[in-house]
Amino acid sequence: MVEIKKQFPEGFLWGGATAANQVEGGFDLDGKGLSTADMVKFVPKEERGGGHALDVTSAEIEEILAGRSKARFPKRDGVDFYHRYKEDIALFAEMGFKTFRLSFNWARIFPNGDDLTPNEVGLEFYDNVIDELLKYGIEPLVTLSHYETPLGLTQKYNGWASREVIDHYVRYAETVMTRYKDKVKYWLTFNEINIIAISPYTGGGVVVDRVDNPLEVSYQAAHHQFVASSKVVKLGHEINPDFEIGCMLARMETYPATNNPDDILLAQHQNQMNLFFTDVQVSGYYPGFIKRYFAENDITIKMEDGDLELLKNYPVDYLSFSYYMTLSVSADPNRDQTGGNFMGGVKNEYLESSDWGWQIDPKGLRVTLNGLYDRYRVPLFIVENGLGAYDTVEADGAIHDPYRIDYLRKHIEQMAEAIADGVDLIGYTSWGPIDLISASTSEMSKRYGFIYVDQDDEGNGTLARSRKDSFFWYKKVIETNGEDLA
Repeated sequence: MVEIKKQFPEGFLWGGATAANQVEGGFDLDGKGLSTADMVKFVPKEERGGGHALDVTSAEIEEILAGRSKARFPKRDGVDFYHRYKEDIALFAEMGFKTFRLSFNWARIFPNGDDLTPNEVGLEFYDNVIDELLKYGIEPLVTLSHYETPLGLTQKYNGWASREVIDHYVRYAETVMTRYKDKVKYWLTFNEINIIAISPYTGGGVVVDRVDNPLEVSYQAAHHQFVASSKVVKLGHEINPDFEIGCMLARMETYPATNNPDDILLAQHQNQMNLFFTDVQVSGYYPGFIKRYFAENDITIKMEDGDLELLKNYPVDYLSFSYYMTLSVSADPNRDQTGGNFMGGVKNEYLESSDWGWQIDPKGLRVTLNGLYDRYRVPLFIVENGLGAYDTVEADGAIHDPYRIDYLRKHIEQMAEAIADGVDLIGYTSWGPIDLISASTSEMSKRYGFIYVDQDDEGNGTLARSRKDSFFWYKKVIETNGEDLA
């Protein structure tokens, strides 16, 4: 029997990933405008029933802007990366990061979203961050829109529900791509673009109480983002032909709970609805199943002449995705349900769950990688994967997190298996290399990082950084290019 080598390719991009609205802070400094994330309040777990707290209503926005809200808004403060980026990047460099995925906060550069000229001080901040990364030889991977629609665009246009937002986004993209054309190679147009169909406010700044048919508007907004993405792919390659411009999907691999054909069809449908977004961005067309779904749900997508040609002619260069769990579905309404990030499903008896009820499935990552590569045949990039868990600081200041190491080790092992299967995987950025504010719950106690940040759910703490056991483990993984996972 021939021995199969399970090794990562030379030049594999190991690193970590964050979002501006979860780490930066400085929400009202140096000319930055408000973003949709700045309106998301902290809701204690017992009040939200353990679920997420993402969507914001028109009345809530009005109350917040009028100064009548007594709520806390943790994403406004993040973990003060705005002032501590040099310290944090030095820690990433100590781990040996080859790449760091960050997002630009659109409202820091164009405070209202539709401004004609950018905020130079905001751009200077990103100048400094990128130069600091390059100083250590860390490749920047920039997400242009990561749940950070300028609030001005929500107030004026209801976000991506309006086609007018396309041109404002393209102006923003042109500004930063031109400025960093010799410093940034890897770009992502939209973070987890499919979330717009689950939480239109989060994914596209769309306030659903302002529309008559939220389901139709969410897919109309997605179409506007598809068009914007293709326009930016075209523009980006004109600015620098060497740019690598990708899309990003929250991959929700779904299994049938049983061999019942009804369960199998339901799982197939769930996977199709998830992959519709990458079918458009990678393959450049609207597939038949989504046309049927639109017809059955009285959804009409308004398109302009040339839209479909644009999508076909300017697909993305690579497909990136987040992977945290798999889902299981059943046509039986009496099956026990489980929670998850944005999506639920029935319990999978073969899997363990995290502190937040997310079902842990390392082998599902291999399934996902093979499925995506078989479907699209473009390079893949895992740009989010990690374990949100409670951490304890010991009396001597140590943070022992074997559960996080175990989670990451098992997923990296399955990445190696997928590469041996023939999958073209170019990189891996674990989610939250430094503790940050949770996207779905605005908690600080839901920690992902290799680096501990002294801050609690109420915003108390020194913000001091300290290394967890996983910090030293991941450093070893990168040093050995994935060979040493012990």
